[in-house]
Amino acid sequence: MQILMVTASPPYPPFSGGAIRGYGILHGLYNAGHRVTLLTFAESIPADTPLAQFCDQIVTVPAPERSTSQRLRDLITTSQADIARRLRSDEMVRVLLDMLDSHNFGMVQFEGIEVANYLFDVRQHAPAVVTIYDAFNAEADLQRVIAQIDRADLRRLPGAVYSTIQTGRVDQFERELCRAAHATIAVSDEDAALLRPFREDSKIHVVPSGVFVSDYTNSPGELSLAPNSLVFTGKMDYRPNVDAMLWFAEHVLPHITTRTNVHLYIVGQKPHPRLDTLRDNSHIHITGWVEAVQPYLAAADVYVAPLRMGSGTRLKILEAMASQCAMVVTSTAAAGLTREAHENMRVADDPAQIAAAIVDLLQQPEKRVKLGERASTYVRSHYDWSVLIPRLLNVYRELGLE
Repeated sequence: MQILMVTASPPYPPFSGGAIRGYGILHGLYNAGHRVTLLTFAESIPADTPLAQFCDQIVTVPAPERSTSQRLRDLITTSQADIARRLRSDEMVRVLLDMLDSHNFGMVQFEGIEVANYLFDVRQHAPAVVTIYDAFNAEADLQRVIAQIDRADLRRLPGAVYSTIQTGRVDQFERELCRAAHATIAVSDEDAALLRPFREDSKIHVVPSGVFVSDYTNSPGELSLAPNSLVFTGKMDYRPNVDAMLWFAEHVLPHITTRTNVHLYIVGQKPHPRLDTLRDNSHIHITGWVEAVQPYLAAADVYVAPLRMGSGTRLKILEAMASQCAMVVTSTAAAGLTREAHENMRVADDPAQIAAAIVDLLQQPEKRVKLGERASTYVRSHYDWSVLIPRLLNVYRELGLE
């Protein structure tokens, strides 16, 4: 089958959750014998990436520029969700419709809500082509939780107002997307339950995100971190990640440093200016962009994920599990994973309990090793792409696609 995959950015290198999922799906579809054309926002694709190996064709369109003033204007003068307009581009519409006319695509799959607005263009221009909306998150619920948390801090009141307004708008946009698509895919049972009321048939397919476990068990290079190293990874201009690190530094870290000396490594691209307040803390190291997260995961004594907001599958958790990390995470971070997965990590939400779990693992190396080994075994059996791609192919079969 000829498939058109539409993504917000190139799915390689896999430095973000969306890229990790997109690359895994692209790799799996190629191995299953499908012919995939990739349409993505980018100036160009470097020739040395593996994308060309997996794609019949790669078509790029420059990402539209949308200023803060334009976003504020739209917030006031329209009732549309910000995320629906973020990547709206006349050039992308033109290229997409031309491709539909010149290719015999059996299906168009939209990876994430940021590009899913183009699903309506496909339905109008080529109604016979099957459309799939691959929802990375239940976005309206994510905005609702963000607004609830931000309202508790006067310094974050503008963000709370923004997310409160967006919650209703995104809810309507998600509802329209799920109804328009021939099929909607969620990455967790929790997200599927939130999206199910949006479809008349209440049918939401679940295909979790995964990792190539071998990419983490064979870590590229070695890294030496300070003793008692804690590691957190993620795109560091993403609101849930920024919130997690600010909250951890203020409410959890002091409980730990009174008992033992630790070093927290915040690993990820584009650190938000709000994190600058942490740079003077001698226990905290902000790396910014790194070529690969695997060496940091392999060198960590304990991986921490103190998320208070978010949805979908937390790929950072799967990466840490694949790297045999002993982990301490919040229930929000562990959401989207199976109950069996929770048995291979420490889950706590109270700051003192999180700190106690971290100190306990730091003081017991053998316990850390056993916990990490069990986590790696589990993620290989349940979240490796070799296990997940057959679930995606079953979705296609249900839609009559081969």
